[in-house]
Amino acid sequence: MRPLERWLAALFLVTLPACGSGAKAPAAASTPEAIPPAPPEVRLHAFACGYAEIEDMALFGDESGPRELVAPCYLIRHPRGTLLWDTGVDDTFAQTKGGVLDPRTRIRFRVETPLRDQLRALHLAPADVTYVAFSHVHGDHAGNAALFPASTWILSRRELEWASTTPPPESVAPGFLSTYPRVKMRLLDGDADIFGDGTVKIVATPGHTPGHQSLVVKLRRAGTLVISGDACHTHGNWQHRRTPPFNTDREESVRSMERLKGLVDASHARFVVQHEPDELDAFPRFPGFLD
Repeated sequence: MRPLERWLAALFLVTLPACGSGAKAPAAASTPEAIPPAPPEVRLHAFACGYAEIEDMALFGDESGPRELVAPCYLIRHPRGTLLWDTGVDDTFAQTKGGVLDPRTRIRFRVETPLRDQLRALHLAPADVTYVAFSHVHGDHAGNAALFPASTWILSRRELEWASTTPPPESVAPGFLSTYPRVKMRLLDGDADIFGDGTVKIVATPGHTPGHQSLVVKLRRAGTLVISGDACHTHGNWQHRRTPPFNTDREESVRSMERLKGLVDASHARFVVQHEPDELDAFPRFPGFLD
């Protein structure tokens, strides 16, 4: 064996134990994280982003009488990014004790904990949210759109075309209208698999508005959830295929509910009527999550 070969062989023997299964590499220096690292699995947080006090539920095609509905947001932590489903009622309403009465609908909207504060509880700032996906752009679903100019917005192309007409529909969130021209958008012409692995899908469910969408989330332990958006507002809407008179297309609305029923049955999913308070109460208490 030549001298160089003997030297290389000796070096190999010296370093071999450090590469074996029992050796530990030196710990890398830790660096501070702006946000918590992405979880190894998909997580779903649900929390209230406002409330709606309704004088007469006949407005929603339901039994007459007063009721309170909730306007939830859903935050999905995925290894490939963070997605916020709907942005709830405008955070500025939290500044008005007793909420704000909409003179057009006679619905009183109130916010108890601003969305920005709830994100902070998850160690997130609005700029940390990769995607903001809208079921539709009514004020109780897109009220805080303007908080997310750095995120990619996901919505139906039909919804944007409807919302951006001149003059725009009165029900469209002002913050959406003022912000959408300067954000990056992913416009959908149907269903979409957001992260490409089947865990988070958006499905077209038009009728409430022309470009309405619903959310399907597949979790390892909790199973599949189908979240309605406003494809239906109440259990009664869902069970009896009732639709509010202000929906843009009743026939489309009913077809969309039938489509969701097919998705629920095919995947043995849990169906979530987004505005129903008992549905939100069934989730782990925030900041808890399903996974």
